[in-house]
Amino acid sequence: MRPLAALLTAAALLSGCGAPARSEPAVPTSTQETPSMSATQFTSINGKPLDLTTLGAKAILVVNTASKCGFTQQYKGLQALYEDKKDEGLSIVGVPSNDFGSQEPGTEEEVKTFCEINYGVTFPLTKKYAVKGASQHPFFAGAVATLGKEAEPGWNFHKILVKGDGTPIKAYNSKVKPDDKALLADIEAALKS
Repeated sequence: MRPLAALLTAAALLSGCGAPARSEPAVPTSTQETPSMSATQFTSINGKPLDLTTLGAKAILVVNTASKCGFTQQYKGLQALYEDKKDEGLSIVGVPSNDFGSQEPGTEEEVKTFCEINYGVTFPLTKKYAVKGASQHPFFAGAVATLGKEAEPGWNFHKILVKGDGTPIKAYNSKVKPDDKALLADIEAALKS
């Protein structure tokens, strides 16, 4: 019950009014967990829980991906970056999304097969999620709340660098390639902190 409803019910009972207490629906407050998932929790492309904080990484590059995009070739660079830096504590998490130009229309199984066959992807992939709009995954809403508009994906292969605990550090637009010098410098700094 809400505090005011509880107070009124108590007052009514004390005054001798025998009206039964009316049950109020629970209303989440800013200090309560909402029923939605945590910003660090995803479901893997295999249907298993995938929490950014349990990857054991010092830094994580979260990338919204699509199989039929002009930037799809970035999978190759992302895999190379992952192979080069995973032993230093970098993880990459691909988040397939059909939000931009309907460029990820396939099922999770089709996405997984496409990534493995064409790019040898071994870094974690999630199931398909919305990365913008009212139904966006809480991770992306949280990144925008922390970093501002630059964290809001404007197209496929937008990148968000986070600490191992899921705290957003910096965002990069789709044109920033996985071998970009500034991105690599930021990753190195995150791995050292």
